[in-house]
Amino acid sequence: QVQLVESGGGLVQPGGSLRLSCAASGTIVSINTMGWYRQAPGKQRELVATITSGGYTNYPDSVKGRFTISRDNAKKTVYLQMNSLKPEDTAVYYCNANIRTGTWKRDDYWGQGTQVTVSS
Repeated sequence: QVQLVESGGGLVQPGGSLRLSCAASGTIVSINTMGWYRQAPGKQRELVATITSGGYTNYPDSVKGRFTISRDNAKKTVYLQMNSLKPEDTAVYYCNANIRTGTWKRDDYWGQGTQVTVSS
């Protein structure tokens, strides 16, 4: 059984910063790409950032230059540093990880989501 547990969401004023964390636990052989997605009310879930096991990162233009994804492989944890937050960043943020749990078994796992609200 694999679990992804997120933390760090909350309410912040425009221009402020938040740092999200997501820790993986369970029977894990290796973790491949990890990432963050978000879903605002009435909208589809969208990509925020991904990072490969080798540290290669990818961001959409909407967050590039403001958000930074990183990971600590020893702690099986991925982070999302969010700076210069805007009201349009308000959403539930979900952690995702592609995890190998056996020789021939690899699946995508999701966290429960953490609310980020940017408002004055």
